Amino acid sequence: MKRIKILELFGGIGAIRKAFINLKIPYEVIDYVEIDKSCVKSYNALYGEDYIAKSVVGYKAPNENIDLIMHGSPCQDFSRIGKKKGGVKNSGTRSSLLFETIRIIKEMKDKPKWIIWENVKGVLDRNMRDSFFIYLKELENLGYENKYEILNAMDFGIPQKRERIFVVSYFGKNNFSFDKLERKETRPLNEFLEKEVSSLYTMTQPYMLKFLNKDLNNSFKGRLKIIKNYAYTITTKQMRVPNSGIIDIGNGKYRYLTERECLRLMGFDDSDIDKLEKAHLRRKNCTSSKLYRQAGNSIVVDVLMEIIIAIMCISAK
Repeated sequence: MKRIKILELFGGIGAIRKAFINLKIPYEVIDYVEIDKSCVKSYNALYGEDYIAKSVVGYKAPNENIDLIMHGSPCQDFSRIGKKKGGVKNSGTRSSLLFETIRIIKEMKDKPKWIIWENVKGVLDRNMRDSFFIYLKELENLGYENKYEILNAMDFGIPQKRERIFVVSYFGKNNFSFDKLERKETRPLNEFLEKEVSSLYTMTQPYMLKFLNKDLNNSFKGRLKIIKNYAYTITTKQMRVPNSGIIDIGNGKYRYLTERECLRLMGFDDSDIDKLEKAHLRRKNCTSSKLYRQAGNSIVVDVLMEIIIAIMCISAK
């Protein structure tokens, strides 16, 4: 099988690379670009690399044939729970950095065959979607045909209600179809939960407890759901803003998901998480904001695996 050459932009902790590893498909990472030093440290720990943090701004791709660009540009300004600044080109918002990918591709002598972009579904909201469709149009002008759809991780075996938009672009006629992705039954949540969890994760904030008890005199205005059969969307600040939900541990007590549980629900296995824990040693009696943030910003590996399988089937024809 031909080795697939990948360029990872906004690479995070390398969900696309993990997907290729799981599928045992030969691959080569031509370059990895990520500005967050903690993410780079995690990536290096996971895959035995020695990359340094660098920005996509002004970045030029290596002069090599590249089969696939994966970019999951910042979502904060598109997110429905964020400030909704949007991603207008040249606006200076973090989400507008997606247009750096366009610039990078324009400057490449040989255009990559495939481009995958993942982001929050808020990019389709009325006040955000102009940037999204400009992105698609820019790719069309470069010779790409785009296919996009909102995918839920629960349809690919992961008990996390995480809806994200995926755009799969091909240089030329695009035969990719989201309808052909293999959907899988959601696995039981208890497969992802730890058996013994420290009291460090027990929720103690009075305002959250008042909220759960429907006390009208509380100040909590966020979303707080009790996890039953599946978690909700894992975000970057689990302890402060537990959008993924909380677990009822009985006797009127609740706990947060642990970092390990969050990473499992993003498709990483325990051997990966052990490496991450070692790379980011935490202080005694403290949780790891870095690992929570990296889980929340990552892409569900199992969804990427199905997209890659479909791409490989087309490429083999």
